Amino acid sequence: MDARAVFVIPFVGLKNGSHLFDFKIDHTFFEAFEFFDFNQPQFEVRAVLEKKESMLKFTISAQGTVGVHCDVSTEAFDLPMKTQYDLIVKFGSEYNNDDDEILVLPHGSFQVDLSQYVYEMILLALPTKLIHPQLQDGTLVSPILDKLKELEPKEKKSERDIDPRWDKLKDLL
Repeated sequence: MDARAVFVIPFVGLKNGSHLFDFKIDHTFFEAFEFFDFNQPQFEVRAVLEKKESMLKFTISAQGTVGVHCDVSTEAFDLPMKTQYDLIVKFGSEYNNDDDEILVLPHGSFQVDLSQYVYEMILLALPTKLIHPQLQDGTLVSPILDKLKELEPKEKKSERDIDPRWDKLKDLL
């Protein structure tokens, strides 16, 4: 069974009002999108559908952990994540997903696929720089950190050590 298929929600036949859908995500979901950067992702996804006469409103939330590597030390760690996304589904003459928050389905549609929205929601919730929590509190011991400390710039040069040719530039001020 396709890992994305569970996110196809048939809304025809549902009464107007609120409906709740719960999902679990692991590595097979991300592999369906050919994304292999996570180690052992575990997410619980909840989609709340508010069905009205002429539109659908989804509030999608995800909470879980994902195994990633630190951008500084390259040490693996589990990153806790929590994110939420709102999607409005309207009906029109043709399919249109140009807007990030509004999806237009053709009249007569009977289901909506949330898998792409869940995938993008989780990826966009990742921080731009992944820092190991023990690196932030100073308790991480790693040979890479030792090498970085060895290679860090030394003390600033004093005024006497500056090349005298640069002094002429100061005269311009």
